[in-house]
This record gives sequence, structure tokens and C-alpha cells, in this order.
Amino acid sequence: MDIEQGNKEFLDKLEKDEALRNRRDELVKGQHPETLVITCSDSRVIPELIFNSSLGDLFVIRTAGNVINEGELATVEYAIEHLKVKHIIVLGHTHCGAVRAAINNEKGQYLDPILKRIRRNIGDVPNELIATTMNAIAEKDYLKEKFPQYEGTIEYKIYDIENSVVF
Repeated sequence: MDIEQGNKEFLDKLEKDEALRNRRDELVKGQHPETLVITCSDSRVIPELIFNSSLGDLFVIRTAGNVINEGELATVEYAIEHLKVKHIIVLGHTHCGAVRAAINNEKGQYLDPILKRIRRNIGDVPNELIATTMNAIAEKDYLKEKFPQYEGTIEYKIYDIENSVVF
């Protein structure tokens, strides 16, 4: 992928699409997304495309296995306290490499904390879809525990990369 070419194409789209250009200009003054999506870093999982959203619609955190650690908690706190998001979605996905690595007891110098967290979330479950779901539910529950004062919704969803359905 050519990053510079991709940006040029985006600029061309902005030039042709007055509504998108106006939205961009409006967002220069500040963002007010209603939804925070915490999802995997997997290149096949792009919340803005999956949910057919535009500039400023979603506040997104991407991390391997949609695992929430201190940095992610700080970002969630920012989204809740400063952006006043109304909805939080922990979005797992099928064929997740981090979940598969946790099931297979793989190791990695920097990946180990994430894999240990996923293993704690899924136990000894060998089925990848069940493990993915358990991991998303556990991370959702973790958010509810960490932010008990939050009055918005916190839920989990799973994105099936084979058919693009969110369930």
C-alpha cells in the first residue's frame, strides 16, 4: 500500500464531496463521537468501515486481542470524562491471531502480557470462536468494573471477517 497515494485519493475525495469537507471543517473545532470502539489491531477489522461511519463518528482504540491495559484504560477514561461517549463496544473478531496464540500457548517478549490476559479470560477453551467471545465478554466486564460510575452502555460484539456480519 502506498500511504502517500492513499492520502492523495482522500484529498481528492474531500475536494469532490462537500458534505465530507464540511464535516472535516466542523471537526477542526472539536470532536464529539458518541461511540468508543475497542478492537483488535488486525488489519481486517476496521470499525469505521464495518459500521459505515465517517469522520468524527467513532473514537477507536486498537490493540492486539482487544485487550485493555493501563494505556487503554487512560484512553477510555478520556473518552468517558472529556468526550462524553454514550456507548462503548468491545469488538472481538473471528480468526484473531492473538486469541489463537493464547490458545496455542505461544510466547513473545512484549506479547506475553496480552497473551496471559487472554488466557485468563478464556481458560482452557480450545474453540477459537468461543474463546474470542469469552475474551470480549471478559474485557467488557473489566470495563464495567473499572468504570462503575459510567452511565452509558458497555457491550461486546464479534465481527465475523468471513461474511462481515457483527453479532
